Amino acid sequence: MGKKDKSLRELLAQNIKANRQKLKLSQEKFAEKANISTQYLAMIEVCRKFPSPETLERIAAAFKIEAAELFSQPPSPAGELKKLSENVLADINTEVCNAVREAAQQAVQKVVSLYTNDLEA
Repeated sequence: MGKKDKSLRELLAQNIKANRQKLKLSQEKFAEKANISTQYLAMIEVCRKFPSPETLERIAAAFKIEAAELFSQPPSPAGELKKLSENVLADINTEVCNAVREAAQQAVQKVVSLYTNDLEA
């Protein structure tokens, strides 16, 4: 198997183990739920075996997710930080634009009020 296959195995193993632990299920309980042997699940989780498409479907069904989600990359801290900073900058931009708009409206109202007062005087 090539390096790419191994990383795919590692990703699958990591996701299965993480999802199982999130549900607070032992390997034995989850294996029963997915209708596979505990030993086979253990071997998948340590990258020693790669399940068939049918087994992947059973594992995903036991998690109540789509099989493709078993291969999704967890978000990286750097990616999450970038998303957060983009959201913060967008929020700041919105607030600054709103503040400038409000200040401009108040300035226009003041000029109109002064001009109106001058005309009445």
